[in-house]
Amino acid sequence: MPRFLIQTFGCQMNVHDSRRIEEVLYERGYEAATEPEHADLIVFNTCSVREKADHKLRSMLGTFREWKERKPDLVFAVAGCMAQQQGEAMLSHLDLVDVVIGPDNIPELPDLVRQVMDGGPPVARTVFDLDAPSFLIARVRPGHPEASAYVTVMKGCDERCTYCIVPYTRGAERYRSAADIVAEIKVLCAGGVREITLLGQTVNSWHEPSEPVGSESRFAELLRRIAVEAPELLRLRYTSPHPRHITDELVRAHAELDVLPAHVHLPVQSGSDRILRMMLRRYRQKDYLERARALLQARPSFTLATDIIVGFPTETESDFQDTLTLVREVGYSSVFAFKYSPRPHTPALRLPDDVSEELKTERLARLFEVADELQSRHLQSLVGSRVQVLVEGPSKSNPLRYTGRSERHEIVHLEVPEGHDPTGQLIAARVIEANKRSLLAAPLQALPPSAARPPAPKRNASMRLPVVMS
Repeated sequence: MPRFLIQTFGCQMNVHDSRRIEEVLYERGYEAATEPEHADLIVFNTCSVREKADHKLRSMLGTFREWKERKPDLVFAVAGCMAQQQGEAMLSHLDLVDVVIGPDNIPELPDLVRQVMDGGPPVARTVFDLDAPSFLIARVRPGHPEASAYVTVMKGCDERCTYCIVPYTRGAERYRSAADIVAEIKVLCAGGVREITLLGQTVNSWHEPSEPVGSESRFAELLRRIAVEAPELLRLRYTSPHPRHITDELVRAHAELDVLPAHVHLPVQSGSDRILRMMLRRYRQKDYLERARALLQARPSFTLATDIIVGFPTETESDFQDTLTLVREVGYSSVFAFKYSPRPHTPALRLPDDVSEELKTERLARLFEVADELQSRHLQSLVGSRVQVLVEGPSKSNPLRYTGRSERHEIVHLEVPEGHDPTGQLIAARVIEANKRSLLAAPLQALPPSAARPPAPKRNASMRLPVVMS
């Protein structure tokens, strides 16, 4: 029986794709390998949003070269956005690669690997499913219960931000019907999943695929339907939203639906109107702040996280100061920031990359200094408070602790007595310590023993789960 190993780097979309790759391979008789020497197939699931991803792939291939030399029949496959971006060209400049496969072609992977194993030449398959979109369905693995799962609601992007390669690597926007989305979520909930993250490049632009291209977002309606039809679901998250599609209806959904946590990751990219225009983000700082404030006021203790690019072409110190001002004004609970790097097939390539690497590094450090101060202040403010923790599983670093997320998405480590397993449960806990990026909390309720985990209670779709803050 052939065995596979998957190496994933990139965004949550890539994590979701890797899980679907696993399922496709399991269905064709593969087993998972724990070490490279036991694998017959190694899949590198890549990202291409930043230049560093290309270096990471080359470094990883170099690391695994010795396994390929020891075992010539070992197949290397590259999947994900970088595979889509480079296609057959990857086969010519990366001599170790046998199969190149785009995100829309994942179901074809086992057959392509079999061709190579049977002596066929290296092969690339990177074709978008624009005419007949299909979506990889998440499935529950028997014997491997999970608290959280990803569900794709749309793919592709029509925004055309000048720095972004995603429209080239993921194609135009394609949407999935609400009926199919809800059906998948109900199956996952029946298998023990208690938290769903809806995925899409501009996830909150969703509307029914039967509606015309460019139709008004119906995302809030989708959230309400899920809340009613999947009462076992304890949390419903989504990523990544575009600020343009933060509608009044979506804000009201956050105020009224208990299943939505008090947190949204809302990318801004820059606080400068001039840079936002050059990025083609199609909103101004004022527009973003209005929508951010509306969300922050929708629920008590609501938090926002964001993405920011520093050193975009022609960015001045004044532009950068506008970004710092916005970060302080919003008061993000966390910031994901990156240095601008030119990406193939993007309009920004026509702009001069005139911000030096040294200045990009210096600005990134200054941004992180502000962001870290805000995050530290936020986490410290929670010491002594009660939080509702949806437990995801055992801690990777401490066998006596379990890890989950609060109602605002903070990482929370729980001290759990030996012999108890609260995975998949919503646990009331008291925060006893704030770490640099997470919280430590003690449960305020009896925990189920490992062998007798009770089912999670069904949620009342019209009532909010109690969140008590001291």
